[in-house]
Amino acid sequence: MRRIGPFLRDAWALTRPYWTSEERGRARLLLAAVVVLNLSLVGMTVLLTYWQRAFYNALEAKDAGAFWSLIFLGGEAAGTWFPGFSVLAVAYILIAVYALYLQQALQIRWRRWLTRDYLDNWLADRAYYRIALTDPATDNPDQRVADDLRLFVDDTLTLGLGLMSSLVTLFSFVFVLWSLSGPLEVFGVSIPGYMVWVALIYSALGTWLAHLIGRPLIRLNFLQQRVEADFRYALVRLRDNVEGIALHNGEADEKRGLLTRFQALTENWWAIMTATKRLTFFTAGFTQVASIFPIVVAAPAYFAGTIPLGGLIQTSSAFGQVQGALSWFVENYARLTEWRATVERLTGFRRAIAAARASASGPRPVPGGDAAVTLTGATLSLPDGRVLLRDATLRLEKGEAVLISGASGSGKSTLFRAIAGIWPFGHGQVHVPDGARALFLPQRPYLPLGSLRRAVCYPLDAALVPDAAVREALEAVGLGHLQDRLDLEDAWDRRLSGGEQQRLAFARALLAKPDFLFLDEATASLDPAAEAALYRLVSERLPGAGVLSIAHRPAVAAFHGRQLRVAEGALREA
Repeated sequence: MRRIGPFLRDAWALTRPYWTSEERGRARLLLAAVVVLNLSLVGMTVLLTYWQRAFYNALEAKDAGAFWSLIFLGGEAAGTWFPGFSVLAVAYILIAVYALYLQQALQIRWRRWLTRDYLDNWLADRAYYRIALTDPATDNPDQRVADDLRLFVDDTLTLGLGLMSSLVTLFSFVFVLWSLSGPLEVFGVSIPGYMVWVALIYSALGTWLAHLIGRPLIRLNFLQQRVEADFRYALVRLRDNVEGIALHNGEADEKRGLLTRFQALTENWWAIMTATKRLTFFTAGFTQVASIFPIVVAAPAYFAGTIPLGGLIQTSSAFGQVQGALSWFVENYARLTEWRATVERLTGFRRAIAAARASASGPRPVPGGDAAVTLTGATLSLPDGRVLLRDATLRLEKGEAVLISGASGSGKSTLFRAIAGIWPFGHGQVHVPDGARALFLPQRPYLPLGSLRRAVCYPLDAALVPDAAVREALEAVGLGHLQDRLDLEDAWDRRLSGGEQQRLAFARALLAKPDFLFLDEATASLDPAAEAALYRLVSERLPGAGVLSIAHRPAVAAFHGRQLRVAEGALREA
């Protein structure tokens, strides 16, 4: 694992942007309120130790009046007025409740900002697409956005506020413990405030041993987040491909694959359990010994009559607070390992996004030009470096229909992606006229989550598309039977057949009315008659649009005025 310095720099790089963002004013105000309330809890704890001394001294002296006063509204004890326990308890509860409430409010605001920031960067410049093609090590981006950001915010605030409270508690109770413990003679040397030194040595030893015992948890927690995400992703893949699995009778193989992933999860979990068991043996024993240790150390003074029972209780309580503050690392070691794993996953994700955006290649969009879509000097490669097309040139005028054909694997779909500006391997220039609307329909249309209306209108805002227009578009493409289900939310990518999904994509084209329409095997799931009907519909409804089709069927050629062919790494007139 990396040294602590680089790790802390990464953690600060993830933390700083929110606190300097446009939300910094409210964020800092909320943080200040949370800090003040947490410090108030520390102050209440200090006050309670003095209340305990007065309370136990009243018990020892059998002073019933002082006893009941200290239970209820408060009163004098040993010449000092103390609030009653009921008052202290109510105040403590109110402060604790609002400290937690405001901390949770800050958590959700910070997480919301981080989620938007990561989504902005992940989706910008199609980094999500490039990472999926070129960086398999950056696994499960969905888990990093949904879970890792939540864990990062939760752990950063909880650990940060806990550390702050521990430091304040330490400095607050060190003075109390110093004044209570007095000097200790060791080999003729007088050690003032000896209980403070005992607490310091005890906690330092515990911290060192906890790190030695718990260090494997850092790597194991990092791996656990990954294997959990891998298993969840495999389950989602099964859910999204139920028909294909059923048609292949693939249940047995799917089960083997799922159980293999789950086996990796359980093996790592057993390793975490073993490491946690060793750490818990130590931390539980450390905590148990700490509960009695200060009383044992202070007992000789009590039995000698130099301190009363209340003084013994206060000394024990103050020692426990000092020791607890010094042992913050021991008590939070497991959570710190989880936090470190989260920081490293988020940092790796952010670096992968930055690298994907910085190394963007492929045909680049260029400004200027005329009213046609043009592709010039395009050389297109696969991720492994193999060249598919060299120096390809293409021009598509408005109102023109062009067909591209070629053998499977020759690079037709890669050319389609290059014109769309999403293919990151290769070089060249692509120009789409300023203000022109281009629509790309692949063989398998994307259907977003939500209602059928949203799926038909995508990527337009469904709320801005008239209901009559949506219904008419469905009727025109042969999906009139779906008109009464527009507002029904369903998994439409599984509910509709392949042919129905392709018909729906053509309905999108009718609603979007693009200036240029690009079709990549967009009718491959339809019979020849339905295919011909949709191409006629496009020519009738979108007469001014430039249409470029990639298709294998010879019959499609009748709807295009010009034909190109991809063969032997070149794009030529057919």
